[in-house]
Amino acid sequence: MVASTVQMADAFLVGLNLRKSLKTGKSLIEALEELDVRIRSLEDRYPKWHPTSYPFLGMLKLFIYREITGNSFHKLSKHQKLISAVGLNRTPDVSVLSRTWRNRFDEATREFIKRGSHLLVKNVNDFGPSVAEVRPKHEILDSKECDSRESENEEDEEVVFTNKEIFRTTRLAREHCFSSFDSGRAQNATYEDTRFFELQTFIGMVGCGTPQGSARFKFRRGEEYGPHGDTHLRAIKQFDPESLLEGFQQATDRLLSVIQSESSFRRPVTVAIDITTIRYFGNVEGMSMVSGTKDGEGRAFKFATLSIVGWNIPVILAVEPVRESSTWDENPPNRIHRVVRRLVRRAQEHVPIEMVLCDREFDSKAVYQTLSNLDVNYLIPKRIHSSEREAIESMDENRQEVAVESASVHTEQGSHAMQFLYVPSTKGEGTAVFATNLPVGPKEAETFTRRYSRRWQIENEYKSIKNDFLAKTSSKDYRVRLFYFVFAVLLHNIWRVTDFLLKTGVGGEMDYAPVLTAGECVELVCSPLIPPD
Repeated sequence: MVASTVQMADAFLVGLNLRKSLKTGKSLIEALEELDVRIRSLEDRYPKWHPTSYPFLGMLKLFIYREITGNSFHKLSKHQKLISAVGLNRTPDVSVLSRTWRNRFDEATREFIKRGSHLLVKNVNDFGPSVAEVRPKHEILDSKECDSRESENEEDEEVVFTNKEIFRTTRLAREHCFSSFDSGRAQNATYEDTRFFELQTFIGMVGCGTPQGSARFKFRRGEEYGPHGDTHLRAIKQFDPESLLEGFQQATDRLLSVIQSESSFRRPVTVAIDITTIRYFGNVEGMSMVSGTKDGEGRAFKFATLSIVGWNIPVILAVEPVRESSTWDENPPNRIHRVVRRLVRRAQEHVPIEMVLCDREFDSKAVYQTLSNLDVNYLIPKRIHSSEREAIESMDENRQEVAVESASVHTEQGSHAMQFLYVPSTKGEGTAVFATNLPVGPKEAETFTRRYSRRWQIENEYKSIKNDFLAKTSSKDYRVRLFYFVFAVLLHNIWRVTDFLLKTGVGGEMDYAPVLTAGECVELVCSPLIPPD
């Protein structure tokens, strides 16, 4: 649908006026509070007699902020300062926000929000001023938009899915996942395992701890429907780590089986391996799975993941706990190449892998050889030591911007030929060094290393998992911590597969940006728990 000239002009004024305020030194919230939004051409689809107590203009400003920052519904619902600034008297919860976007705002209003917000994001990233809350430009620019920027006057249709389509597709993904997990509890147990999964989803959705989440769950579904918080935690502890990871493997395989026949699911895949942390603030005595953080002061549980990246479906294929040696335990030294081996082997059970991307934390000969033995290509940035500094100094003397150094790796596990690629850094002046086992010439080196930029998606995945899907807990029991994280990753995968199927159903672009928000997906996974308007 082509937005009217008036709507387009009013939307662009949103972006221009917000940037004008930001240039004077105001914060984003202050600028939004003072923003005069022209809503003459927008329609409030809720009739005047509708019981909602949230003003249309206030909700509009709230969603403009969301589109600028990329915040989840869950995070938005907890931002009290923002709620007051946009003119709302009380905080809308996740379900209200989700229904407002889907039901209250029509297509023209959603397009209005996106046009104004995205204009600000582009201008701030390109020309300043620097504003911490504004999301990176790549999150709003897909390849289709980049290729057609000069033809903005052409028809620009947004795919809108019906609630029935979204509900049916989400349920399909959910049913393929939950049956993969078995706690091993007695057949005559009071609650089926599915009830615990529904409760876990609900706790993650509302962002609270197990006792409070259980009470709210019972309030919505009935006293007898859901388990008590203590019962929930006892059931979770029935899942030993190996059976839990095996259940995740089966669930991932079933999810991928739904999309295997789709031509837009590209194979072989490029994957990224990384490690994320879940902060821990308790006593570390006897906590062998708690590690130190990079700053040397914090404590955290660590989990490694392997994810599909690039212009493909961003699903996490494997999860692996990370056990490190710390001063408070007797763990053996961490051998990161073993974590890499387990992750890649699990992922290869699902899809063929073409390229593995890792960050500098994985820069070691043991990791290089492990990946070579697994018959996959790799691209890993190298730490700069004396030999690399000497090579860079030599390049500077010869006025070289790019260089390729042939090398070989020799370990107890084998040997292979590889190369170090010296290319201009994309983060400013200087030279970056990458390791790869592919034969790359000096002319192709700089272009080849740009593939590493695909790793940025994994940071967004971690952000979504922690903000949208991970339930809160202060438990010291590692079985609880592992279950919470693995289940959050599972919900993330359900979201992404659902989004992929929706796009496939209408022939949509298979880009990274989702058409279904994480908040909407979580709500639909446990949709019976949310009462209608």
